[in-house]
Amino acid sequence: MDASPIRAPRRVAAAVALVCCAAASCSANSPEEATANAPAAVPMAAGDLQSQYQKVIKEALPSVVQIQAGHTLGSGVVYDGKGHIVTNAHVVESQKTFKVTAANSEEPLTARLVSSYPAQDLAVIKLDKVPAGLRAARFGDTGKVQVGQIVLAMGSPLGLSSSVTQGIVSATGRTVSEVPGGGTGATLANMVQTSAAINPGNSGGALVDLSGQVIGIPTLAAADPALGGSAAPGIGFAIPASMVKTIAGQIVKEGRVTDSGRAALGITARTVVDDLYRRPIGVAVVSVKPGGAADKAGLRPGDIITRLGNRPVTTITSLSEALAADTPGQKTSVTYQRDGARKTVEVTLGEQ
Repeated sequence: MDASPIRAPRRVAAAVALVCCAAASCSANSPEEATANAPAAVPMAAGDLQSQYQKVIKEALPSVVQIQAGHTLGSGVVYDGKGHIVTNAHVVESQKTFKVTAANSEEPLTARLVSSYPAQDLAVIKLDKVPAGLRAARFGDTGKVQVGQIVLAMGSPLGLSSSVTQGIVSATGRTVSEVPGGGTGATLANMVQTSAAINPGNSGGALVDLSGQVIGIPTLAAADPALGGSAAPGIGFAIPASMVKTIAGQIVKEGRVTDSGRAALGITARTVVDDLYRRPIGVAVVSVKPGGAADKAGLRPGDIITRLGNRPVTTITSLSEALAADTPGQKTSVTYQRDGARKTVEVTLGEQ
């Protein structure tokens, strides 16, 4: 599935129209009229839920920051008490220094890039000076996330810092790819789909459950061709917290990602179309990494891959999505064409 990165907008002044509604007071001439005109009582269940929302926001929102990277704005989540902040790779882009506005700081703080990992669209930056009271977020267990679970998305949509929207987990285990030319071009597996409103600037923020734990980092919105490729309302995707902890933890400890957990064939390739240039029919191998999975399996430049395991491969995106569903060290089959002949070979996948 193609999706668009929730990119930080150019820093422009946003015009927000506010409508003030005033209610006229009226007097009741009888107990019956008084009862009829009295505000409706909030059901206990709704009141409890509202209180829970407010409790979660009070606990989690201070861990969400606004990040200015050059002329763009995005969001980030405080990873630890040492000033490490996790965000999206497409938020930091090629920048090395940043201005960060924390919940407990009126003036922007300075931060520097620790490392960016575009393949998973994650990055970690570090504050030059840690302000007093900086609160690290609590990251949850993605394996416990359930469809229908109420979630809150926190970030800085359109530059409006500390904004919160509400929705549910719509699905789990989604594999999505960024549309060509958007973000890092990554293919991301096991994404959490949510109906919580996510807009430009939410990238790198927090998707929080009602226990106050971050269960994902909002990253993508579905692209609707019927809307000219713009974001489809109510369909957003977040990188699961378990993957965030895995990648950010390595960057914080090692300064880079040493174990991606992402399968690879060890090739560079391009999409091949049919003779009429109307539809893609496979992925042509351009080069083979010496000693990589494809090299060991006997694949060579010019081969056209049409299937990985039981998944058809017609484009680079479909190959990336097939690999995203597998793990390094896993054995699978590769079906390909060479000199017009169809062949199949077993391959042990490497690591990206």
